[in-house]
Amino acid sequence: MTKTRPKSTARPRTAMTRSTSSTRRWWIAGAAIAVVLVVLYLIYQSSQDKQNATAGGSGYRHAAGEPGAGASAPGFTLTSGTGQQVSLTDFRGRTVLLYFQEGLTCQPCWDQIKDLERNQAAVTGAGVDAVVSITTDRADLIGQKIADEKLSTPVLSDPDMRVSQAYAANQYGMMGDMRDGHSFILVGADGLIRWRADYGGAPDYTMYLPTQKMLADLTTERKP
Repeated sequence: MTKTRPKSTARPRTAMTRSTSSTRRWWIAGAAIAVVLVVLYLIYQSSQDKQNATAGGSGYRHAAGEPGAGASAPGFTLTSGTGQQVSLTDFRGRTVLLYFQEGLTCQPCWDQIKDLERNQAAVTGAGVDAVVSITTDRADLIGQKIADEKLSTPVLSDPDMRVSQAYAANQYGMMGDMRDGHSFILVGADGLIRWRADYGGAPDYTMYLPTQKMLADLTTERKP
């Protein structure tokens, strides 16, 4: 009697080869994607670290955008909350600290102005003759806010963002480039920028820091 051999359940070699090759391709593709993701993350993290590098003694991360120290401060004439026309040239011969801020929707920004006024002696002692704030809201609304908060610091309206964009102060806020962030720019008596710190950028989006902390950075980083 002839014996019948059992049928083999093993797949043909060609099928196994195709399966192994397909698996290998998936592993390679997955590894390549992982490498790309790691590289993109490192690039992103590097850009964030560069934008938000801690400097000076405040411990608050901040950037130094452009125009920066040594550059001529772009001129401007804007309407204040009290209806007056204020120009940068009004401060020629004095050192003025420009404070770009987010505006009416940012209460910490107004608290910052309050803190600057409470620490006026320290601000003056750091060589600052005047403080001027700039935001993008309408002058009449700014005037009402100033009255409500009982502030004396001039706050100027830049509704078309022409000045904010000239100083690139709208690159460091939570609203993208639609509003300013939290930027301090020190303009010397000769019209040159002596110091700049943009605190409002990612990932912290700092909208308030104690005046003494800001002055610590100004003192450390200020250019002659």
